[in-house]
Amino acid sequence: MAREKDIRPFGMRDKLGYLFGDFGNDFTFILSAMVLMKFYTDVVGISAGAVGTIMMLARFVDAFTDVTMGRLCDRSRAVAGVGKFRPWIRRMCVPVAAASFLMYQSGISRLPYAARVAYLLITYILWGSVFYTAINIPYGSMASALSAEPDERQSLSTYRSMGASLAGAVIGVLLPVFAYEKVDGVETLIGPRVTLIAGIFSLLAVIAYLACYYLTTERVIPEQTDAPQRQQSVIEMFRSALGNRALLSIVAASVVMLLAQLTMQNMGGYIYPDYYNNASAQSVSTLLMMGSMLLAAALTRPLAARFGKAEIAAAANLFAGLVSAATYIIKPGSVWVFVALQTLGWLGLGMFSMVSWALITDVIDHSELVSGAREDGAIYAMYSFARKLGQAAAAGTTGWLLTAIGYASGSAIGQSPQVLRGIFAIATLVPALGFLLLAAVLWWWYPLHRRQVEENVARLKEKREKE
Repeated sequence: MAREKDIRPFGMRDKLGYLFGDFGNDFTFILSAMVLMKFYTDVVGISAGAVGTIMMLARFVDAFTDVTMGRLCDRSRAVAGVGKFRPWIRRMCVPVAAASFLMYQSGISRLPYAARVAYLLITYILWGSVFYTAINIPYGSMASALSAEPDERQSLSTYRSMGASLAGAVIGVLLPVFAYEKVDGVETLIGPRVTLIAGIFSLLAVIAYLACYYLTTERVIPEQTDAPQRQQSVIEMFRSALGNRALLSIVAASVVMLLAQLTMQNMGGYIYPDYYNNASAQSVSTLLMMGSMLLAAALTRPLAARFGKAEIAAAANLFAGLVSAATYIIKPGSVWVFVALQTLGWLGLGMFSMVSWALITDVIDHSELVSGAREDGAIYAMYSFARKLGQAAAAGTTGWLLTAIGYASGSAIGQSPQVLRGIFAIATLVPALGFLLLAAVLWWWYPLHRRQVEENVARLKEKREKE
């Protein structure tokens, strides 16, 4: 690996810049997790099952776009003074924001049903499978280029998670307050307001991405050669991944984590306005979630240093799973008791979120030692694809289960008691399952626990000194 000379040292500027990157990502990603399904069921009038199926189908497209983008990153040459990954942030920030805005056009509700479904399919793939992929994979891969030091990468993981939490707080607080209105006593999502909010968030996403671009500096640049190198095919990459226990297990962990996280976020648009008839409680829940993430950020680094990243994440998610299961059993009649219990669940999830991006850099390091080649972009692409599988699992599960319990599109008409009980069950039992599976994967399957990571760091340091 070559490092540029006379370059400023890693510091707070890079951390803040990396924070802004996920701040930009999640102005579109968290918005889709929180309101896209609700928007298309209650405003556009598409069945929850159809929305969930479209979201899941889009993930099959990602199997090719994610890996292709990762390979493109690995093959691309570093731009002098800029790096390999940062140029993609600047190129794609406007397209991804514009595609997100297109998904929330309330006027399409007047189109024929088939045209509405087609519009969702096209705009969702354009946003998630094309432009979001083209900016998120370079952004994620960039962490290993900003610094080669494990502690500094851990700080990047923490700041990235804080960026996501900040975006989640902004969206989670403002969206329920401004997007809902009581119609005949029932909390109702107002389509034109969602369109306006989506436009504002798209502009904020562009600003955040540009802050990421200008504040960060790539320091670790692979040696470039003019010699032709054979590139693995997509099939070969998946076959190679099957023999990589570290990568496979972190892929599984990502899928079940997002199943839990996104089901909680997706169902927030149903359990608060429909089950509790109190959309504003979602704003309070989001603020408390932000508090949980801040607490997780404060606790994670010292605990990870003492016990290991995977170890503390497994314990935290075991706790979160038990809290979610207890919530289902208790069935609190007060929305505020439910909010308090969800806050505890977010604390457990936050511990994994704070270390998740550092875990993937551990996997990249481990894979380099095993194979002899460093493929940041390709491995991150596999991980990104796994995260989208988790998105698909959450969207498909949520949509199909809502259809199965008889959810009627259009919140203004209200829901039957049986449907409301089903909404509560989906909002608590599916996250509980995801949290418990995540804890099991990290504890029994994922191999890069504290001792192995320390050995890998020492071996790589020795390897770098010899080069």
